[in-house]
Amino acid sequence: MTDIQIRKEPIELLKFLKFAGLVGTGGEAKIVIDEGMVSVNGEVESRKRKQIVAGDEGEYQGEVFKVTLT
Repeated sequence: MTDIQIRKEPIELLKFLKFAGLVGTGGEAKIVIDEGMVSVNGEVESRKRKQIVAGDEGEYQGEVFKVTLT
């Protein structure tokens, strides 16, 4: 599991994916969310603007991450 630190919460899921380097662009983030490739806290997440906060855990392409606040 990889810890990904954010400075401010909440952050929208699509922005988080880009910030974390899991996708290259916001457009790519929209696509992978629409295709059901991202899960947050054990459930597939289809809301691009889902608010991510410290303590949330997610998975994308087999990479598991936990959000922490700096």
